[in-house]
Amino acid sequence: MGELPGIVVMGASGRMGQMLIKTIADNPACNLVAALERPGHDWVGRDVGDCMGGAALGVTVTDDALEAMSKAQAVIDFTAPAATIAMAELAAQARAVHVIGTTGLSDDDLAYLKVAARHATIVRAGNMSLGVNLLTQLTKKVAAALDADFDIEVIEAHHRHKVDAPSGTALMLGEAAAEGRGVKLADVSDRGRDGITGARKRGDIGFSAIRGGDIVGEHDVLFAADGERITLRHVATDRTVFARGAVKAALWGQGRKPGEYDMLDVLGL
Repeated sequence: MGELPGIVVMGASGRMGQMLIKTIADNPACNLVAALERPGHDWVGRDVGDCMGGAALGVTVTDDALEAMSKAQAVIDFTAPAATIAMAELAAQARAVHVIGTTGLSDDDLAYLKVAARHATIVRAGNMSLGVNLLTQLTKKVAAALDADFDIEVIEAHHRHKVDAPSGTALMLGEAAAEGRGVKLADVSDRGRDGITGARKRGDIGFSAIRGGDIVGEHDVLFAADGERITLRHVATDRTVFARGAVKAALWGQGRKPGEYDMLDVLGL
């Protein structure tokens, strides 16, 4: 068992943290070696399995990231930008694969991760599911095949607790559409419509966000022209798809050269 890759889960008490812990515990190809939470959290010092309301897993929740990383071959991180940036340095020092599902990263954050990837193996994706990554490829191909007579709108829906918009997945789809059209998303992005906005600008890629209830994740890419519409759609009904993808990425990254990878690399797409 000691030869299996050891994985640290950040944000152990969160929705994704708990799903990741369950997924790792059920996977015979890896071990959960640490569960991280912020200092002062009431899970710290307790067995993570007990905290989750199940059987003890023999892993005590800790707030000491340095100690946790000392025994890790990978860390899976669905947290907040500041925590992700802080972990990037520790992961690089530990020569551990850093799997990042955190969304809401700024341009400065992304620039920092690019520098960190000179010395670390980073797998970062706005979405870890196979279906969404296939949707990304389809979006790029359809955008390349259609001209600007077709308006592009990315529509996403998530649960009421999600704090960022558009979602990381929506932005990933927008980037794919822009790449298909041979333009930069920053130059054509249309967000936050409210009030008298004027007519839609030809060639823009629009974003619409819905928040409510317990929606896990729904993403539509709409191509709309006069007289016809094409919709590409992905619906996630269970967070397990993201957890399985993240664990797959952590295992895939073992032995890889330093660099910044995404789920298309992991899935061979």
